[in-house]
Amino acid sequence: MASGTARTPSFVSLSFVLLLICFASGGGMQSVQGQKTWCVAKPSSDEATLLGNINYACSQVDCSVLQRGRTCFFPDNLMSHASIAMNLYYQSRGRNPWNCFFKNSGLVVATDPSYGSCAFTWKKDGGQTLHKVLQSDSTKAWCKAANSTK
Repeated sequence: MASGTARTPSFVSLSFVLLLICFASGGGMQSVQGQKTWCVAKPSSDEATLLGNINYACSQVDCSVLQRGRTCFFPDNLMSHASIAMNLYYQSRGRNPWNCFFKNSGLVVATDPSYGSCAFTWKKDGGQTLHKVLQSDSTKAWCKAANSTK
């Protein structure tokens, strides 16, 4: 065998470790400039986490679209409401991966999660106009989820 052509176990191990470090540091999670992305709740998230995410996000951005009678009230469940609230926060903060972390309960997706009349807002400018659009809403109120009675 010619020297330098054989792959030693230590070289393979080192390559694997470097690859893991790259992905763990977010190197593999960077989106293409201008790529549309949204933040949704991970399906594995528990109710307490989803409720906390709604309360936090809606304390920072206008979540009035989640109020009864508004475009994103239905389906009326924590997973749906948390995803919308988390996305509003993510968009308003510039669509950075860390703005969708939510204690590891958020997931950045490249497929538009909008449904029916509920549009998951996406702004090319990273949310700079999103807050103004939501603030022009006549209700000016945001939704805060109540604890489950189950």
